[in-house]
Amino acid sequence: MSKFVDSHVHLDDDAFDADRDAVIERAGRAGVDTMIIPAVDADSWSRIAALCANYRQLHPAFGLHPMFLSRHAPGHVEALSAWLDENPAVAVGEIGLDFHVDGLDHELQRHYFLRQLRLARERDLPVIVHARGALEEVSLTLRRTGGLRGVVHSFSGSEQQARQLWEIGFHLGIGGPVTYPRAQRLRRIVAQTPIEFLLLESDAPDQPDAAHRGERNEPARVAEVLRCVAELRGESPADIAAATSANAQRLFGLARHDS
Repeated sequence: MSKFVDSHVHLDDDAFDADRDAVIERAGRAGVDTMIIPAVDADSWSRIAALCANYRQLHPAFGLHPMFLSRHAPGHVEALSAWLDENPAVAVGEIGLDFHVDGLDHELQRHYFLRQLRLARERDLPVIVHARGALEEVSLTLRRTGGLRGVVHSFSGSEQQARQLWEIGFHLGIGGPVTYPRAQRLRRIVAQTPIEFLLLESDAPDQPDAAHRGERNEPARVAEVLRCVAELRGESPADIAAATSANAQRLFGLARHDS
């Protein structure tokens, strides 16, 4: 069985409190042997660090998510800087911009996003980027800031926006939405994007695949995403697993695993 990476899963979420061990076990049986756990706010950093310390296959990322502005405080970027000095991380994330949700202060989002990008650049860490309703601005900010690498998770933009991202070395995170037959634009992008810029993800407990619409998502279901991506590209699941895993290992500085 091929092994592969879930590059974005919120396993610390309380949706998994009742059966987290079983979820991780099911992921392993499905082939998911490595998972990246991004943070959303300062309170989640210690929880994620402890979770990842207990499971060799979990790797932490720390950041301040744009959808949780009400939980952030002015000193949290400095706190993140200090936290990164003392705690190992494979990325700064989840960070970014969300102009889709009403009531989120755009200027405050920009403030946190830019400062966290600079932290990542200073530490030579990749970034895990959330970009909803704001992909054009996110891409421009990444280009202007420079010296960055990372992934735009749950990519949902245009062919041109995909190209703009991979031209500056950014990956596209592909998850459950690609399995929906109506996602024709995303499917075309996945079929055409150079394989070295694709990552697989679950975004669990959110964004389940088409076969599990409305259910709690979990990392084992990245296997469905893998099969869909392989079919769209006319390649074998084993080749897609190997290539996307190598991409994740290279981006996040992970030890290579055996297939």
